[in-house]
Amino acid sequence: MMKVGLFIPCYVDQFYPQVAIATLKLLENLGVTVEYPLQQTCCGQPMANAGCEEDSVQAARLFVRNFHHFDYIVSPSGSCSLHVEEHYDVLDPTPEVQKVRANIYELTEFLIDILQVKTLDAYFPYKVGYHASCHGLRGLRLGHASELNRPDFSKPHQLLHMVKGIELVPLDRPDECCGFGGTFSVSEEAISVKMGKDRIADHSRHGAEVITAADMSCLMHLEGLLRRQNSPIKVMHIAEILNATQN
Repeated sequence: MMKVGLFIPCYVDQFYPQVAIATLKLLENLGVTVEYPLQQTCCGQPMANAGCEEDSVQAARLFVRNFHHFDYIVSPSGSCSLHVEEHYDVLDPTPEVQKVRANIYELTEFLIDILQVKTLDAYFPYKVGYHASCHGLRGLRLGHASELNRPDFSKPHQLLHMVKGIELVPLDRPDECCGFGGTFSVSEEAISVKMGKDRIADHSRHGAEVITAADMSCLMHLEGLLRRQNSPIKVMHIAEILNATQN
């Protein structure tokens, strides 16, 4: 039996605990035995992204201590997963570090590539627009980036198409950045806001009732803008939709 460790990013833990619960329930409903290390903290990405890579080392070391004994590490965050996979070269390449970097998976990546999910018992009768987060799309390659001349595919879309009642709306610019970018949204606030408003307008034009993504950080950015616009459009992490059932 595979040993799966659940990593929940700090901002999800603090602001969107329902996403963590939905991720856990989804994995358990698919027959996965999941453990949640209680000593886990931030993976170190915010410090590293802010140019303080040396200050992130202790967080990275703690992450390895918490998760190196699992066969797989699963997280509902493409950006955090990519950070561990690509940027833990700040640590010495011990067997434990190499194992963690090789075996961390974003949630939809894990469902498609490892569990090879073909069907889901999910029901969500709403018009949904999917936001392709940059780290997941161009870092983890969860889908096809439009600037590349390659076959079209999308692991999140594969899963969303398994949900009964859902209507996935098309977008004019389906893989454009929302403008969050972590510290970018702080240092370049005006540009970040304009980019976010453009993404919301695209979803709104096509009648989306809900915007979903595999990264709650992007959705947090869009949610703030939606609230300021008094928009009826909601944001939901993809785990919440894949875990939704008919009452």
